[in-house]
Amino acid sequence: MSESKSSGAVAKAAAALEEATRTGVPCPPVRALLPEADIEAAYAVQQLHVERAVDTGRRLVGRKIGLTSPAVQQQLGVDQPDFGALFADMAVAQGQPIEAGRLLQPKVEAEVALVLGADLPHTAPTVADLLRATAFALPALEVVDSRIADWDITIVDTVADNASCGLYVLGGTPVTLDRVDLHAVKMTLTKNGETVSEGTGADCLGSPLTAALWLASTLAGLGDPLRVGDIVLTGALGPMVPAAAGDEFTARIEGLGTVATTFASAPTQGAGA
Repeated sequence: MSESKSSGAVAKAAAALEEATRTGVPCPPVRALLPEADIEAAYAVQQLHVERAVDTGRRLVGRKIGLTSPAVQQQLGVDQPDFGALFADMAVAQGQPIEAGRLLQPKVEAEVALVLGADLPHTAPTVADLLRATAFALPALEVVDSRIADWDITIVDTVADNASCGLYVLGGTPVTLDRVDLHAVKMTLTKNGETVSEGTGADCLGSPLTAALWLASTLAGLGDPLRVGDIVLTGALGPMVPAAAGDEFTARIEGLGTVATTFASAPTQGAGA
């Protein structure tokens, strides 16, 4: 595909996703608009989204890592994770319900968040570089979402759709990395008091640190390295779980503590009329 046709396809895919956001109606898979299996084109759609968001005043505060589960990678036919952008307005404070209708098709997963205290500019960072650069870790919930109807996604769809990132919730007690072994941590996620997902740090590419190293290397290679203050959601420690109005989720990650969120009940039909 020529460069002009490729850029036209990128613009069309971005427009379809923006329309889904505006209307609240998921769109058909955007892979039909892009060159087949072209992950580079999908990231171009994502980058266009990021640039437009920044132009409107949204603040970029970090990145998320997706596809850290070997089973999910196999399902989508890829051999590496993907990444998306985190904005300040995607953060939800604990105790603040997620408004009904804010997301299209939400699902919840528990993961480890890292907050950086230094830049990571190297294309081949070491574990020591990452440990020195990380100010602290937190338990986190990522509320993933898809603007693609029925979650009918391939790697191209999810990358274009900002790695299917919706919102995120961070725990409130920072833990330095000398106090926790992220490879060995155990995670339990409950939904309305019932355990619905379990896993360990090793289920995230072998360790959340391995996932973060991949991200740091990838972004540095693209000329857009991780910076001091960035939040890094390192990837799910267990299966994601569908969410609906009224659901309450709590994740406990051994050594890091707990993080919780609630989905507000749907408004009563006709209320306020």
